[in-house]
Amino acid sequence: MGIVSVVSIIIIIMATSVLLNIESAKSDPDDELCLTKLKESLSDPSNQLRNWTKSAFSSPCSGFTSYLQGITCNNGRVYKLSLPNLSLQGTLSPFLSNCTNLQSLDLSSNALSGPIPPDLQSLLNLAVLNLSSNRLSGPIPPQLALCAYLNVIDLHSNQLSGQIPLQLGGLVRLSAFDVSNNRLSGPIPGSIGNRSGVGGGGGGSLVRFNVSSFLGNKDLYGYPLPPLRSKGLSVMAIVGIGLGSGFLSLVLSFTAVCVWLRVTEQSAGNEEGKISQLMPDY
Repeated sequence: MGIVSVVSIIIIIMATSVLLNIESAKSDPDDELCLTKLKESLSDPSNQLRNWTKSAFSSPCSGFTSYLQGITCNNGRVYKLSLPNLSLQGTLSPFLSNCTNLQSLDLSSNALSGPIPPDLQSLLNLAVLNLSSNRLSGPIPPQLALCAYLNVIDLHSNQLSGQIPLQLGGLVRLSAFDVSNNRLSGPIPGSIGNRSGVGGGGGGSLVRFNVSSFLGNKDLYGYPLPPLRSKGLSVMAIVGIGLGSGFLSLVLSFTAVCVWLRVTEQSAGNEEGKISQLMPDY
């Protein structure tokens, strides 16, 4: 092989390397939209996200290097988004679904409100979802069941309402599930309450969500919580029934007395008529 050929190969290798570096430095347009919309949906009173700027969104990752707080990168894509305990307010952007390479989403211990977007179903690689200790409301989206790799769903200490979706029982990798201290109602799906199997961590341990995963939901029932019990009459209902019964008894008693007096009066009149007929005329 001649010197010219060797030099040509070296040049090609160097050019390819440069092109690959340029490509890895480019922002993924989906990640850029995801982060831009998320920042727009949040209020940051403590200015914790000061480096979350539009210019940074155009290139949040370079290979495995991240330029934004709370972001972990993998091969130029947003891999983890972790912003816990930052006093963040606002809502969850449905455009989070654009971070399609996301495997961990942790926005716990903030003051986020509003619903959990069903759009999160597009995060097909998501393994960890932690939205606990916020002010989220509305139902738990059954669409989360489409995130087949979910190992962790932690939604405790919010204001979520409605029933636990049956569909979540189909998440075979689910090894941690906590919906305690919400406003959930209805039965706990047996496929979740009685969950047992191989843990998602690969340790082979049996998985069973205990009672602590469901406590603090007034109208939630079923294993591992106690079964639904019929609700007794309230104090007001008992008082009302007592007063109603007393009034009815009074009316009936008064009516009976009136009838008795009437009958007695008529009987006395008849006796008086008989006596007057027997009296001789003078």
